[in-house]
Amino acid sequence: MFKEALKLIKKYDTIIIHRHKYPDGDALGSQMGLAALLKDNFKNKRVFVVGDEALRLPFMLGKIDEIPDEYYKDALAIILDCGSARLISDDRYKLAAKTLRIDHHVYCEKIADLDIVDSTYESACGMVAMLAKECKWKLSPVSATALYTGMVTDSGRFVFDSTSARTFELAAFLMSQPIDLNTLHYNLYSEDFDDIIKKADNMHKIKFTQNNVAYIYTSRADLPADADAAPVVSTGLVGLMRDIKGVHIWVNFTESDDGVHVELRSNRYNINPIAVKYGGGGHKKASGCTVPDKATAMALLDDLNALADTEA
Repeated sequence: MFKEALKLIKKYDTIIIHRHKYPDGDALGSQMGLAALLKDNFKNKRVFVVGDEALRLPFMLGKIDEIPDEYYKDALAIILDCGSARLISDDRYKLAAKTLRIDHHVYCEKIADLDIVDSTYESACGMVAMLAKECKWKLSPVSATALYTGMVTDSGRFVFDSTSARTFELAAFLMSQPIDLNTLHYNLYSEDFDDIIKKADNMHKIKFTQNNVAYIYTSRADLPADADAAPVVSTGLVGLMRDIKGVHIWVNFTESDDGVHVELRSNRYNINPIAVKYGGGGHKKASGCTVPDKATAMALLDDLNALADTEA
């Protein structure tokens, strides 16, 4: 699967690793994990990671490199965990001599010179772990922990139906290194008490459509002053509706200066085509997009309501 990718990695002395904007555990884990793997297994290569700040998972941030444009000359740019070109953080990947994408989202468009896309994987981290396994690369605690983090977060702690026997095989492969699971899970899932209270308050905002699509709509006025808060809030709130009995589609809308951030989820239906219709993408049961205004957001909600009226 990764034979051509390995050829590119061996060919270029400078490798610059990108991922999607507003990174989650999988985006950061695959980026930092691959960077550590390359540094450990190719001592003479220059490896850089670029992109925006990780607001959601600051403990995972690692070192984001600030590099000049000229570094892209004769370099390989690797894009991880990104299904759409417009979502790539730092569009200077276009300056690279060659581009490679490794991604597990539903395929929407060609992005790189070499696209390796497989939506049967639970995470991009799982794909990078398979790359390391197939190439017999040396693992370190740093690379293994980063990749395991992305696997556990994108699989919902190994409960989403994207989880497979291969997921556990690769998790076991990574756990051949000493991963501190207690610290990792504490960093991922512990919350300030004030944030727990805010979540409880937001539970009261949940509404339902005629066909039992659950949704929360948060206006810009109700957000923190931080202009980058919307994506963090949007992703955080959508999980509040996941376990409501009788709800098979749920969606969170969060207003921002860029429009309305939309996070769509389902445990039964393929909601990805609706996300694509409104300029987004993702997975069959977990997708996202940004729409220009509340009216468009409500049109999207109508589409979800109609989908919930069909047989899965």
